[in-house]
Amino acid sequence: MTNFATLTRMRIQLTLRNKMFLFFSVIMPFGFFFLYAGVFGRGVPRAVQYFLGPVLALTVMGSFWGLSAALVTFREQGILRRFHVTPVTPSDMLASSVVANFVLTMPTVVLELLLARFIFHVTDLGNLVSAFLLITVGAVSFASMGLVVASVTNTMQETQVINQLIWLPLIFLSGATVPLASLPQVVSRVGLFLPATYLVTELQDAIYWSADPWNGDVLIAVASLLVWAGLTFFLSAQLFRWEPESKIPRRAKLLVAATAIPFLLLGIWENKTSRTISKAQAMADTLNPSSKPSAPSGPAQ
Repeated sequence: MTNFATLTRMRIQLTLRNKMFLFFSVIMPFGFFFLYAGVFGRGVPRAVQYFLGPVLALTVMGSFWGLSAALVTFREQGILRRFHVTPVTPSDMLASSVVANFVLTMPTVVLELLLARFIFHVTDLGNLVSAFLLITVGAVSFASMGLVVASVTNTMQETQVINQLIWLPLIFLSGATVPLASLPQVVSRVGLFLPATYLVTELQDAIYWSADPWNGDVLIAVASLLVWAGLTFFLSAQLFRWEPESKIPRRAKLLVAATAIPFLLLGIWENKTSRTISKAQAMADTLNPSSKPSAPSGPAQ
């Protein structure tokens, strides 16, 4: 445990030197926060509360970009090679990366909540237990996705391309940038196959409607994200490379695609029930002054 703590501390120190990580984990989240709260929410406390879910989800999701870039940079610069001569295993290195990512993400999350409370006067932050449960699971899940990206890419340029291809659907089809209820029906139904959709919707549910940790929809989102995290972490450990010269099997990227199976199954079920889309629509409707802000009735509430 002492060795793991030391490794995690070193990972934090190394990551803080990575400018890309600082951009995606600090600068970008606060940019989104003030854009959503000040422009989209117009500083209205209830509207700011509504947009806190997407903002926090973007903060959690954005960390995968910096994490994958940092690991690839360490491999290219020979830093990972130095760890290889120590008793550190790939699982130790990856687990410490996930923990370090969580430690570095949480201050930004807490500061965003404090800014919402004291600058935009959001007096009700919903159920913070549910929110932090989702944030924790989401941080672990998206960090594990970053580990997989770092495992299957060979150069920083390739990593940036893959990250971009992943990032754009995550933010534009999940309700993180454009509310899910405002998207065309076809697009919103495609978004039901993305893990980001459930993180965004359930964070809104926890903050906007104070959903407790035992809420059915919250539990489904948490369970799905945990299964996904387990699959991606296991695969990244199997594909981990210490040396930049090492190559991965050609089938590796197909195996990475297979980690999406939990959300493929969940997306099929959600398309039949429309539970998540209905919830997103109900939350969006409450922003209308003529609507009463209340959660929809149903077995998940």
